[in-house]
Amino acid sequence: MFTGESFHSLDAKHRVFIPKRFQRVLGSEADGATHLVLTHGAEPCLYVFSNTGFDAALERLKTQAFGGGEKLRNLQRRFFSKVHPTQLDTSGRIVLPEGFRDYAGIEKEIAMIGVANRAEIWDRQRWESLIANADLSEMDSILVGDDDFTQRGPETPLSN
Repeated sequence: MFTGESFHSLDAKHRVFIPKRFQRVLGSEADGATHLVLTHGAEPCLYVFSNTGFDAALERLKTQAFGGGEKLRNLQRRFFSKVHPTQLDTSGRIVLPEGFRDYAGIEKEIAMIGVANRAEIWDRQRWESLIANADLSEMDSILVGDDDFTQRGPETPLSN
C-alpha cells in the first residue's frame, strides 16, 4: 500500500527519485527491474501504479467499456492514451516525460504522496495549496463506515 508524502526535485534530465517505501510496493519483476505505470491523474497530477495495481485498475475500467456510453468511452480514450510504462533506473529514479510534466504543471519541485493503491506526483506548490485548503470535517464518516455518507457522497449535503 502506498502511504505518506515526500518532496523531491527534478534533476536536469527530468528524473525524480521514487522513495524506497514506494519502491517496495512496486516490487521487482523477474528481470530484477522495478517496473511501473505512469498515467495522467484525475486532477492535474500523475498516478504511479505497480504493474499489478495498474492491471486491477485496467480491469475495472475496461469491463465498463461499452455500457457506459460516450462519456465513459471518452474517459477511457483519454486515460489509455496517457499510459506510460517505465522502470526505475539503477538509482531508483524515473524520467517524467514532457507532456506529463506539462499536464501536472511540474517544473522543479514535486510532492510524491501515497494514496492506497497508487502513488501520486504533484507539483509541490499545487499539492501544498490543496492540502492547506482541504476540508477534512467528514473524515470520521468515512473512517467509521457511515453508510449514509458513502451512499450520498461527500458532495451531497446532509438532509434534515
